[in-house]
Amino acid sequence: MKKLVVAVLSLGLMASAQAEVTDADYAQVRDQFAKLNLTVNAVSEAPLSGLLQVFTNRGLFFTSTDGQFFIEGNIYDLKKQVLVNDEQMRPYIQQQLAAAKDGVIEFKAKDEQYVINVFTDPSCGYCRKLHNEIQDYNDAGITVRYLAFPRGGVGSQTYLEMQHIWCSKDNRAALTLAKEGKDVTPAMCANPVKAQYELGQSFGINATPALVLPSGRLIPGYQPAKTLLAQLKAGA
Repeated sequence: MKKLVVAVLSLGLMASAQAEVTDADYAQVRDQFAKLNLTVNAVSEAPLSGLLQVFTNRGLFFTSTDGQFFIEGNIYDLKKQVLVNDEQMRPYIQQQLAAAKDGVIEFKAKDEQYVINVFTDPSCGYCRKLHNEIQDYNDAGITVRYLAFPRGGVGSQTYLEMQHIWCSKDNRAALTLAKEGKDVTPAMCANPVKAQYELGQSFGINATPALVLPSGRLIPGYQPAKTLLAQLKAGA
């Protein structure tokens, strides 16, 4: 796989112009990706000549314009010193989160300076640690918006529990109870848990907590409030 990515980079450097991408190309890419059980959410030209970047239900991949060659892995821009995957995902993540903001459980900072989104699971140890320190984040001016990501998947016990949380009259209190290992009163309603879980998967998330900064940058794992604040101030 590494050899394939290097070869693609070489082709990209030698090419002088990107080939025009047609609707027929997009349709062919969708058909080819369907063979891999991947649902294509969006397709656009990649920064590398002759390639498309494909946003799917399982993250970002790259392909040739006809969909024949599938590239899974990281691509680095050595001139700009950036990870292309991350650079291209950020605006996509920002757009998708903006559309999903009404379904979050928010712990708002009184003097809000930054807003982060956190994909969480109440049974996750580091998710509990982060929530135990929620006041530290709020005191640092960081508003935390939680989205559901049951690690066991749709149909798991945690998935059911998260539906109860999101459907509670006071879902903030219910989430806190669950993070403390306490039982949540069953409650059902039309809820965004499945959609949020699938959204996280489309970002390439496979573990919790997963933090998304205002820039669209995705950080896997727990971050202390002070460490996170330093990154936010640096424009991460």
